[in-house]
Amino acid sequence: MKNLIIFLIFISFITQAKPVRVGIAGMTHAHVGQVFGAIGKQEDVEIVGFAEPNKVLAMRLLKEHNLPESLWFATLDELIAKTKPEAVCAFNSIFEHLEVVKTCASKGIHVMVEKPLAVNNDHLNQMRALVKKHNIQLLTNFETTWYASHAKAWEMVKNEKSLGIIRKVVIMDGHRGPIEIGCKPEFTDWLTDPIQNGGGALVDFGCYGANIMTWLMDGQKPISVTAITQQLKPEIYPKVDDEASIILTYPTCQAIIQASWNWSFDRKDTEIYGTKGILIANSANKMKHIVGDRFGKETLIDLLPLPHERSNVFAYLAAVVTGKINPEKDLSSLPINEIVVEILSAAKESAKSGKTVYLK
Repeated sequence: MKNLIIFLIFISFITQAKPVRVGIAGMTHAHVGQVFGAIGKQEDVEIVGFAEPNKVLAMRLLKEHNLPESLWFATLDELIAKTKPEAVCAFNSIFEHLEVVKTCASKGIHVMVEKPLAVNNDHLNQMRALVKKHNIQLLTNFETTWYASHAKAWEMVKNEKSLGIIRKVVIMDGHRGPIEIGCKPEFTDWLTDPIQNGGGALVDFGCYGANIMTWLMDGQKPISVTAITQQLKPEIYPKVDDEASIILTYPTCQAIIQASWNWSFDRKDTEIYGTKGILIANSANKMKHIVGDRFGKETLIDLLPLPHERSNVFAYLAAVVTGKINPEKDLSSLPINEIVVEILSAAKESAKSGKTVYLK
C-alpha cells in the first residue's frame, strides 16, 4: 500500500509538471516577441510551433532567435495536425482572430488572442457562438493585465473599499506612433489598415481603457459611449485615426479613455478617482495613493509581485487550460472582452456620426 501511494504521488507530480503545449498562429504582431522571450525560460508551456504563411518572415524571426526551422508551419491546420497543441496564441491581425477561433474551436483547442478580441460585433458574435458550441476558453492578452498595480487597485477598491465610490476613471495609453517607434512593416501594414485592425489609435490603445474600466465595473456595460477621433498625422497614417478620446458614462461614474499615437513618451496609466481618495497605477513597482480633504496627502504604496500563475501571459494561460484558474471575471476573460468590443464598435460609430451612442 505504501509503495502504491508513493507511486500515485509521483504520477500526480509528473502530470502536474507537464507543460501545456501551445502553438502560435501568425508572427506579424510585434508582441510575438514575448513568445521568443518565453522559450527556454517558461516552464508552464511548451511552444510547439509557429504557423505563418509568410515563410520569409518566419525564417527571419526564427533565425534571429536561434530557433530551428522545423518549428515553422505554413498553415495553422498543419501545425495542429503535426504538433497537437492544447492551446493556440494568435499573433496576427485582429481581423484574422476569427479565423483562428474557427480553426481551433471545432478541435477543442483553447485560444488566446492579442488585444483586442475582435474587429467588430459581427466577428464577436461568431466567436461567441463557437465558444459556446465547442466549450473552449477564449482569452485576450493585455500587457496591463500583468501589472501588480492593477491587482492592488482591485484589492483596495473592491475588498478594502478604501477609495469609497468610484466617480471618475481616466486611462491614458499609447506612444509616439507605431511607425515613429520603429515597428516593422509586417506589423504596421495591418495595424494602420481600418479593416485588418478595425481602426487606428482608437482600437490599438482604446481597448486598454475599455478593458480596465469594464473589469472595474464588474462587467457592467456603460450607458453611453461618446468618441472623438482625429488624424493629426495624415501624411503618416492616411487611413486611420491617430488620436482618440472616448467618454463612457455609468449610473454612478464616468470614464475618460485617451488613446493616442501622439504622446511624447510611452504611456499606460490608470487614474482612479473615488469619494475617499485617488489611485494612480502603471507598470512601476510603486503606486501613488492620495487621500484627504481638499489638498490630499500623497503616499507611495510598495507593490508585491503577483502570484506566479497571474504574473505573465503564459503562466496564466497554462493555469486556465489546466483548470487551476476560472477566468470568468478576469481582465482576459471572454465576458469582459465581449463588452470591450462593443465599446470600441460604439466609439467608432460615435466618432463617425458625431453623436453619442447608447448601448442596449
